[in-house]
Amino acid sequence: MTAPRAGLAPPVLDTALGVERAALRGRLGDVRAVRSGMGPAKASATAAELAGSGPRAVLVAGVAGALTPTVRPGDLVVADEVRFADGGRAVPVPTAAPLAGALRRLGLTVHVGPIVSAAEVVGGTRRAELARAGALAVDMESGWLAAAASGGPFAVVRAVVDTPSLPLARPGTPVRGLTALRSLRRAAPALRAWFAAARPRTLVLAEPRSFCAGVERAIDIVDKAIDRFGAPVYVRRQIVHNAHVVRRLTDRGAVFVQEVEEVPEGATVVLAAHGVSPAVRAQAQARELAVIDATCPLVAKVHAEVKRHAGRGETIFMIGHADHEEVEGTVGEAPASIVVVQDEETARTVTAPDPARVSYAMQTTLAVDEAERIATVLRSRFPAIAAPRRDDICYATTNRQRSIRAVAADVDLVLVVGSPNSSNSRRLAEVAEREGPPAHLVDDVGELDLAWLARAGRIGVSAGASAPPDLVDELVGCLSGLGPAVTTTTTTGTEDVIFTLPKEVS
Repeated sequence: MTAPRAGLAPPVLDTALGVERAALRGRLGDVRAVRSGMGPAKASATAAELAGSGPRAVLVAGVAGALTPTVRPGDLVVADEVRFADGGRAVPVPTAAPLAGALRRLGLTVHVGPIVSAAEVVGGTRRAELARAGALAVDMESGWLAAAASGGPFAVVRAVVDTPSLPLARPGTPVRGLTALRSLRRAAPALRAWFAAARPRTLVLAEPRSFCAGVERAIDIVDKAIDRFGAPVYVRRQIVHNAHVVRRLTDRGAVFVQEVEEVPEGATVVLAAHGVSPAVRAQAQARELAVIDATCPLVAKVHAEVKRHAGRGETIFMIGHADHEEVEGTVGEAPASIVVVQDEETARTVTAPDPARVSYAMQTTLAVDEAERIATVLRSRFPAIAAPRRDDICYATTNRQRSIRAVAADVDLVLVVGSPNSSNSRRLAEVAEREGPPAHLVDDVGELDLAWLARAGRIGVSAGASAPPDLVDELVGCLSGLGPAVTTTTTTGTEDVIFTLPKEVS
């Protein structure tokens, strides 16, 4: 849908050249295509005319010159910022990541980064200077056309014709120009999706969201270990289940390994927040590793419960996912006594040598409602079953699920920030979807699918306990960049839990 929406003037596609407009004509629904003409003067005049109608979605599309050798003829460059060659104010483009994602799904080669707008054709050493400043391409209109949006959604997609090694004044330019125009034509469905997603909306933030105390503690442990002992510091498995956290710590000098056997003898190793079995600790001791334990205290509580029940000769039903690291570590405390129960069907069929001597424990990151249904089945089958003294599902998981449930009841779409291997993040999306609206888990704003947004006037946003809060800020910034946005917060509780650090880094 590209029809005008309340609060925005009709959308506009802007091209400098007639051949650029012809490449996209008729492919963007009812979006008006405007040809501004080439250069800053004509671009400024077009922008002034369009801006008079107030905020609108404006997408600038056309050809450009690459500044770096990694960008080839026919490649597309999506601007995440438009700079002026003379050093004027840069224009941020917060919607670049999902637009680039839509283009890549069409099979196009896409680069995301700054585009420079210059008053004249740029070549030679000047191109090299702009490239050293981090820009990917240069054009002669985009910076001046940004004003056409008048504060509304704005995006730039440029198809590359010339490069530093293949300048315009070189045989083959017409062929490269046709290649670039074909890429623009192929890009049309993604551009149409961007226009459809551009609309006013309300963003409803779930609170609490993002990092919990256990995750903050685990990350802090690795940071302080690097500060104190120097790089490398080895970490068994992912310290928390988030790709961005792992990448940042890797850049600092953390080395992530699957097993302690990969750690050089005598080195420092951090055990991840999900906990490990006694066998792993024994392996670390055998290699004379300096161990720093980042196990979440709430996971450690479950380990203690399991050991206590096993010491009484009970069969322990572990409600959780068998392949999750937390469950693997917990089972390792008493492998002969623990039976993993992953769902209600399994709960209806499990057995115990002595039905009068049974207990259950839970993975801390489960969906509360699902875990309780499984526990209900077990309690009905084993009346003597011993329950945890306190709920095993951690406070942060419970709080985030309660909050997203409240948000999901009154929105058209829910977006949960978190990595796909994060159990608590996946459960948030599942809990939200059970309330009615479609819900999607995204690792970052680059995984946002524009097609989800076309009819979403109210969007709920949360993040798993292992997802950095800055990723939520980026997502909100992107959604706000797609049209006037009112941001509200639905709060179902506050968190003031703080866990102390181990003595090795405190």
